[in-house]
Amino acid sequence: MIPTDLRETVARALAEDVGRGDRTAALVDVHRNATAVILSREAAILCGTPWFDEVFRQLDPKVRVVWFVREGDAAAPGQALCQLEGSARALLTGERTALNFLQTLSGTATLSRRYAETVTGTPVRILDTRKSIPGLRNAQKYAVRVGGCHNHRYGLDDGILLKENHLMAIGSIHAAVAAARAGLPPGMKVEVEVETLDQVREAIDAQADLILLDNFDQANLAQAVKLCRGKVLTEASGNVNLTTLRAIAETGVDFVSVGALTKDVRAIDLSMRFTLA
Repeated sequence: MIPTDLRETVARALAEDVGRGDRTAALVDVHRNATAVILSREAAILCGTPWFDEVFRQLDPKVRVVWFVREGDAAAPGQALCQLEGSARALLTGERTALNFLQTLSGTATLSRRYAETVTGTPVRILDTRKSIPGLRNAQKYAVRVGGCHNHRYGLDDGILLKENHLMAIGSIHAAVAAARAGLPPGMKVEVEVETLDQVREAIDAQADLILLDNFDQANLAQAVKLCRGKVLTEASGNVNLTTLRAIAETGVDFVSVGALTKDVRAIDLSMRFTLA
């Protein structure tokens, strides 16, 4: 599903870039039309076309965008992704903002696809985190799904995750889970982050719904998953990358959370080729 804040996100981005007006594009004849093509300079999973389209919709609804590659499909180096036709001023003004969305979200989707493909054949689900670009969380979480991975919490109001500092402030795993249960909305789960096998046992005894196994080595991770099997769902985090992911998945853990999906994203190299009508 397209995030409901798409229009607002695009409006903020345009206001940031255009400010009081595009002084350079204003030098172009207001009646001049142009055609432009967006090219990908590298292999990528295309993502962000709704944001790209919205940029030009807000600048000039008469701009026409025709996509040659569908959202979520693979693009090859040198491939034309879409063609734009319309006011030269609008194309010039919207170029950077539109490409910023498209290259960033395509980068997120492309990396997510690599992580999803790495665990092919296992039942594990790869989750994102809240380590996202400020102002782009909903858009990046959408891109994660386009890439084939899954979403964890959207925000602090979206679930209970008792991490090390929460447990320290409250006093113990048992006390923290009990406090969470006392005011828990219907359907909301309680997740507890643990760092030792003893904490795993305590979280099971406290009847947590999900246990986050943080920075466990391979042997202890496998042991923790064994302790939890049939009692509570498990999530692994920490030291997760494309080299370590497969072995982590093969321990039988239910979920693996990966901050890199949205935090370490590298924008895809795109360019606009411009032709006057």
